[in-house]
Amino acid sequence: MLMTRKAATIKTNMNVDKAEAGERVKRILPVLKKTYPEAKTSLNFTNPLELLIATILSAQCTDVRVNIVTQQLFKKYKSAGDWANADLKQIESDIKSTGFYHNKSVSIKNACEMIVRQFNDKVPDTMEALLELPGVGRKTANVVLGNAFGKPAIACDTHVIRLSRRLGLSENADAVKLELDLAEIVPKKDWTLFSHLLIFHGRNICKARKPDCESCPVSKYCPAANNPALW
Repeated sequence: MLMTRKAATIKTNMNVDKAEAGERVKRILPVLKKTYPEAKTSLNFTNPLELLIATILSAQCTDVRVNIVTQQLFKKYKSAGDWANADLKQIESDIKSTGFYHNKSVSIKNACEMIVRQFNDKVPDTMEALLELPGVGRKTANVVLGNAFGKPAIACDTHVIRLSRRLGLSENADAVKLELDLAEIVPKKDWTLFSHLLIFHGRNICKARKPDCESCPVSKYCPAANNPALW
């Protein structure tokens, strides 16, 4: 889940009416569901711990690269205890190709030590508890809650931030504020899926530099369609 600092610099010169935004969600949601029936997280995992690790690794790294690394990584480290007991330098070596390997290694090792010590060797399944883990913010917590535990959760990455603004759903580029805005207008049962739909749409059509508005299935509902000033 490649994240960049550009999200923080998105212009917010759009005034959003929440009632209109809610109506827009009702129109675009079924279209996006039909367009991307396969929408789900791109990270490979078989349990909550693996998804937690993969999500931490995905910062400033593509999901494709993370999946290549975790293919062998998850055979070596099978429990939180394995990570907690591992030598930090060894973890750094094992995840080096994902970038920012020192900070990621520290976060993973410290988080797993806390999971072993305070959560009986199991990844917690609440936002409050997940946020106690070192290196885990709301985006990572929402990814784990929504995809590993099946709980409604809105994960706001750069695609979600960019598309939410273009579609006139929120004027906030701050991920936490955006999450709260979307929670008010997206049906709770669709929170997790909505994030995936925007991510898929952002990767395929509504790209950062030049969105393909001519091919966009929701362009007729989009205030930014063919309007570069709002890109």
